[in-house]
Amino acid sequence: MHDTPRPAPPLEIHDLTVAYHRKPVLYGIDLEIPPGQLVGIVGPNGAGKSTLIKAIMGVVPAASGWIKIFGEPFKKNLTRVGYVPQRESVDWDFPVNVMDVVLMGRYGQLGLIKRPSRRDYEIARECLEKVQLLAYADRQIANLSGGQQQRVFLARALAQESDLYLMDEPFAGVDAATESAIVTLLQELKNRGKTILVVHHDLPTARSYFDMLLLINTRVVAFGPTDEVFTPELLQTTYGGRLTILSEVIQQVGSSAR
Repeated sequence: MHDTPRPAPPLEIHDLTVAYHRKPVLYGIDLEIPPGQLVGIVGPNGAGKSTLIKAIMGVVPAASGWIKIFGEPFKKNLTRVGYVPQRESVDWDFPVNVMDVVLMGRYGQLGLIKRPSRRDYEIARECLEKVQLLAYADRQIANLSGGQQQRVFLARALAQESDLYLMDEPFAGVDAATESAIVTLLQELKNRGKTILVVHHDLPTARSYFDMLLLINTRVVAFGPTDEVFTPELLQTTYGGRLTILSEVIQQVGSSAR
């Protein structure tokens, strides 16, 4: 009897080092993300969280190590990865409407030459409906609020129909309604068997939003189920002396663990 080979994990990273101007920003990262998990990436400013996302996508080069998406290099699996960038990295003055932005998520399926089909428009409309922005389809992206702009980019990622989603601080600077919509969307993606990595800066909500947490500060401090990783000791190791402003969170964690 032959054992069925185990399918390749959505994301596998081995000995990854990324350096800017010869100074390591990420060092010796080893990671294997299991399928169907909602993973929060947490750590202090300058810890390398966004750099990790960019390295996975090949936007910044690795000084050493390798990254595999479903067992292959990123370039071989482009259509299986959806990406939501940080809001401040986007040129919001670019003259394009909401529907056009969401349709960009379909280009991986279409190629650059084919025009979007009726089905592509249907998918784009369905994705806009999920983020409650279908009524804004013809509006210029520049004329939306920050929360609405973020939801448009979530709709674009949804339209890609990917298997692995990388999101760089999707909750940053959004209103409560958008935050709630994002949480609902993340849960829906997870329930459909998707794997989602989210760079997140808010510790109190990290505990309730994610199945697993990756604590990072240039190196991996800890990775595992949220209940196991979200401890005062590991958070202190991750944030070091910068945890004074988060002491209340730490105390809450400590008291609830007793």
